[in-house]
Amino acid sequence: MTEQPLPTAQDVLAAADRLQGRVHRTPVFTSSTLDAQTDAQVFFKCEQFQRMGAFKIRGALNALMRLDPASRQRGVVAYSSGNHAQGVALAARDLGMPAVIVMPEDAPAAKRAATEGYGATVIGYDRYREDRLAIANQLQQDNGYTLIPPFDHPDVIAGQGTAALELFEETGPLDVLLVPVGGGGLIAGCALAAQLCSPGCEVIGVEPEAGNDGQQSWRSGKLVTIPTPATLADGAQSQSLGSITFPLIQQWVSDMVTVSDAELLQAMVFLAERMNLLVEPTGCLAAAAAVSLGERLKGKRVGVILTGGNVDLEHYARLLLAAKGAEAVNSQET
Repeated sequence: MTEQPLPTAQDVLAAADRLQGRVHRTPVFTSSTLDAQTDAQVFFKCEQFQRMGAFKIRGALNALMRLDPASRQRGVVAYSSGNHAQGVALAARDLGMPAVIVMPEDAPAAKRAATEGYGATVIGYDRYREDRLAIANQLQQDNGYTLIPPFDHPDVIAGQGTAALELFEETGPLDVLLVPVGGGGLIAGCALAAQLCSPGCEVIGVEPEAGNDGQQSWRSGKLVTIPTPATLADGAQSQSLGSITFPLIQQWVSDMVTVSDAELLQAMVFLAERMNLLVEPTGCLAAAAAVSLGERLKGKRVGVILTGGNVDLEHYARLLLAAKGAEAVNSQET
């Protein structure tokens, strides 16, 4: 199989042109409370206001728009816990293409419903016992679909990078950019955008503590694979970075850090209570890091990518209540 070339900053620019008018230019929010707490200027790129509620439409649509007419007619297959599923489903609908999505049985109900609502066929699997890639590859072989992976694809990476490109266009140069990491597609694209728009910016990846395969890979210099992690950040339950995302992360990313599920919940509560922002747990990774990194960010201009807001509302309410309950217990103990 021919190795795919690594995308470049020019590919991110080309993706931005391609996506013009097809995706939302999402807003950038600030919080004087968080700025005072961190002694930094923090800028939130709010991708929960993106079409289908997350950044994933950027990469999915860019990749599908690059397909030739014959491939478009045959359709696409993808695998995803939810947001890439919705992104591919919506992009395929926009372009009049069939789409089949391999999705874990325990994916949030709202994400599955939205994926099917966009017209895609969903095939469920057990994420702890079955291989999603093997299932997708078999569907590709049997039906002639084009496989659109959730992160390890040059066009997907370039599309995701347009989120950071927009952020830099609005804020100007930043000292630090905090980016959630699952398989690494978003941070790889954002790092390319940073090299173009803000070359001195430290790009820092943020993973859940239970799923720090990217951190292990970055530190060891070799691709590390872990068992499927148990974490509230369902969109970051990938087992490893990709063969395309990893070398880009090695080259352009300054550090990889982790946050706990408890820190995710605290960030989710802050975003809801103080900024009126509904953000899913995975989408809170970078926001949680903005708090946990503390002194490291003091006096700096910091970008934070909030990746999405697709969460089952009952589950979201339970998480908020649990977090508030924990806060009350902690305050009584102190």
